[in-house]
Amino acid sequence: MKKLSIYLSGLLLLAASTACTKDALNDVDANLHNTVPKELNAVLNISEDNSGNVQITPMAEGVLEFVVDPGHGEDGAVTLKPGESLHHSYPEGNYTIDIQAKSITGAIQASTHNLDMVYRAPENISISASQDAYNLTISATADFANGFLVFFGDDPNEEGTPLSVGETLPAHTYASAGLYQVRVIALSGGAATSEEVIEVQIYDPYGLPITFEDLNQNYAHGGTFGGVDTAIVDNPAPGGINTSAKVWQYTKNTAAATWSGTWTPLQTPLDLSQGKKIKIWVYANEVGKEINLELEWAVDNVVENGVAVLKVANTVANEWEELTFDYSTIAALPDDVKFTQYVFRYNDSAEGTGEVIYIDNIHQTN
Repeated sequence: MKKLSIYLSGLLLLAASTACTKDALNDVDANLHNTVPKELNAVLNISEDNSGNVQITPMAEGVLEFVVDPGHGEDGAVTLKPGESLHHSYPEGNYTIDIQAKSITGAIQASTHNLDMVYRAPENISISASQDAYNLTISATADFANGFLVFFGDDPNEEGTPLSVGETLPAHTYASAGLYQVRVIALSGGAATSEEVIEVQIYDPYGLPITFEDLNQNYAHGGTFGGVDTAIVDNPAPGGINTSAKVWQYTKNTAAATWSGTWTPLQTPLDLSQGKKIKIWVYANEVGKEINLELEWAVDNVVENGVAVLKVANTVANEWEELTFDYSTIAALPDDVKFTQYVFRYNDSAEGTGEVIYIDNIHQTN
């Protein structure tokens, strides 16, 4: 009897245990079929650089996966696991993002999210202009710009020339010298734009005659070496042969090198077939110190530098005097040689002592 009782008790316990397990499974199965994702939402991380890039991160409770349709493009919906994001680039406009959240049982919760993509206007426009005679090259930068339109200001019916970020436009050629308003519009990629206007002086090609009065000549063209300075100044002694308003001041500063001087490129070459003499007007407060006028960089290098060099001393002080440099006296110069640079030096036999001379009306004659 005792053994039988134990056996029956074991059966009862097993039966009870089996009944509890079936009830629990039935409850879990019912809960699974009733599970629907909750708290469905999405975080939209929108870039601020006018790229249109958006990071879409769906969020929900009780979800197995998401199906996200960005509402733009041809790729369609994308399936994401919880914690994953979709990256998509949008043009400016309004879009509807559709999201479906699926539970482990296949239950679906859907939501829509509106995206208003507005590009910001570019900021901090900077324009770089480089001028060579009638030719102008332009480049530009701006924060939040994805391109530019350039208006060169020489045509009332001008259509803007597109300029890409990080590029330089091929040179634009003006018909004549003058002051032009160059307008650059920075594009956002959407409706918003910004613009900047700069004044650009287009100069005539630099060449003789040189009077220092012509607004369409760039008298800053060139440079100095060895410790001298130059400037365009008012005529210190208008009268005699020179009543012009502006002249060129040449200063050989104290301790300037003996070989010091200035160099000036000529965009219009100096052609000796049009005249072998170069004349200049000079004003100095002492006499007897020589001025060098050296012609350099012959076209096709037919003459080496250092050949076309002449030195002439002034003979009067404190008044304007015309000096003549006669290149017909140099036998090594071909009649038709053309030079693309001239150099001035003053008193190249000694260091500078602070001398100041004035030069004007550099012209070519026979």
